[in-house]
Amino acid sequence: MPTDLNPYGGVFGGWIMSQMALGAASLASRHSKGRAIIVAASDFSFPAGMLVGEELSVFVTMEKVGRTSMTISAEGWRRARDGDDTSVAAKGTFTFVAVDDTNTPRAIAS
Repeated sequence: MPTDLNPYGGVFGGWIMSQMALGAASLASRHSKGRAIIVAASDFSFPAGMLVGEELSVFVTMEKVGRTSMTISAEGWRRARDGDDTSVAAKGTFTFVAVDDTNTPRAIAS
């Protein structure tokens, strides 16, 4: 959408990061079997820009599980709107903590 563009007409990197965070959050809540909140985002790179109308696919991998926390890597792949050309648009790492209803860290069931 036009509100998700940078001044040069490309897709704003913050929007891409938010989509990657949503994908990582889905894995975090499924793995922890409950609420999990993001506490850090790091190691971001944007090897390829995205244009309006391109498709973004997000792929996430659980890298590490602690007693209450999870480290999840994410990649955002762009695909041309009218073809099969794909490339990595963004990469990054998210850290989540499993929490209870009062946002207190809770142990992740194994």
